[in-house]
Amino acid sequence: MNMKRLSNATLNGLAPSVEQPGYDRAAVTAGIVHLGIGAFHRAHQAVFIDDCLNEGATDWGVIGASLRSPETRDALKLQDWLYTIAVGDGDRRSLRVIGALQDLVVVPEDPARLLDIMSSPSIRIVSLTVTEKAYLRNVNGDLDFEHADILADLDEPERPRSIFGFIVGAIDRRRKNGVEPFTVLSCDNLADNGRVLHRLLVSFAARRSHELAAFIEQRVACPSTTVDRIVPATTDRDRADIDHLLGVQDAWPVACEPFAQWVVEDRFTLGRPALERHGVTFVRDVRPFELMKIRLLNGAHSAIAYLGLLLGHETVASAFADLRISAFVEGLWEELIPTLPEEEGLRPLIYIDDLKRRFSNTALRHRTAQIANDGSQKLPQRIVQAAIERIDRGLPADHLAMVIAAWIAALAGRPALAEFTDPLDGGLVAIPLFPNPGIAEVEAVFDLTGFGGDAAGRGQLALLVANRLTQINTFGAASAIDDLNS
Repeated sequence: MNMKRLSNATLNGLAPSVEQPGYDRAAVTAGIVHLGIGAFHRAHQAVFIDDCLNEGATDWGVIGASLRSPETRDALKLQDWLYTIAVGDGDRRSLRVIGALQDLVVVPEDPARLLDIMSSPSIRIVSLTVTEKAYLRNVNGDLDFEHADILADLDEPERPRSIFGFIVGAIDRRRKNGVEPFTVLSCDNLADNGRVLHRLLVSFAARRSHELAAFIEQRVACPSTTVDRIVPATTDRDRADIDHLLGVQDAWPVACEPFAQWVVEDRFTLGRPALERHGVTFVRDVRPFELMKIRLLNGAHSAIAYLGLLLGHETVASAFADLRISAFVEGLWEELIPTLPEEEGLRPLIYIDDLKRRFSNTALRHRTAQIANDGSQKLPQRIVQAAIERIDRGLPADHLAMVIAAWIAALAGRPALAEFTDPLDGGLVAIPLFPNPGIAEVEAVFDLTGFGGDAAGRGQLALLVANRLTQINTFGAASAIDDLNS
């Protein structure tokens, strides 16, 4: 029997336990464009915005933009842009229908439409969750002006491809029309994300006009943020379970954990929703919170992903339940905590206690292979920089080096372990990482990825990684981890 589809018309028929929008969606206008309308945004920022709409705000609806695929648009359009978040904790699941999304543009199909929307005076915030690789940086951290999308955006500015083409293009239109620039709000797991994005926007704009670059440098606010919620990829099993509990079909629900954190620097040129009323923390400087999250959560996630793959664990909960891996992560945290600033309000030990509960949440089938993607882009912020800092201070960095070694071993083991990808795969596959890579191969990886840059401790870190990699390949990952744990 075919189920009815989730939509405005079927909201009244949902199970009484399902939370749903408590506002008139037709009365809401868009004030936010979000680039990268993936599962994380729909389980995180959009939920906080939905809270504001439930409280009576009417001008902060969200228009999403998919930079690549039409899948999310195709799934949600027939649902009036409604979707469900399923918050799982152990064997318990609660459902909530989110109504903040008002429309979704698929960029490759209609880039001009998105540029028009972003140029509208009603849009006051443009937010992003596009992952590290969409920032199109070279190994020096600067904008890669040899990238095909950047070259295309400079050549054909009315049909952008990259985030830089859209943001700079819309700001330029607004400037020429006497409209104040929107605030650009990066929500990506990138150290100093707002400042990095601002610098790259100015760099891109300078290739179009020095006047435009100066305008962006002086007038465009890019607050840094840190975001935190575990959002695994939605599975067919998730869909079936959620449909059963809803009583209608949702083509693209999102599963997530109960925990959600959003810390934001309070710098907005055209106002913002009253997010502080719904759990968002506004601060003067987000960097201490951001660093704690990137290193303690994201760094541990990378360790669990690569060691989990080497030991045959499909999910984070399964890997963290392996006492060998959880003991390793404890040792990793011991190396990472001294690299954090002693900031008032920063409570790393309490944060770690939360992480242990979150990593053990069996309701979240957070796949190790999903976290393993894009390691060359993630590891510098999560692991490499901390390792260099410890080496420079004369402190051991063995657990940090092991994470990098596990990444290299997992790369060499594809596809036998699991399929995951990396933006630098073209260069990585050319390095002989199998069967017995040594210091020369590790240094080739460091050269390709830019790990360690020109830091004095780079060579020592490469040697530590090579030694741990030799352990993994000679005695097996389990034995190599046991050696560190002992």
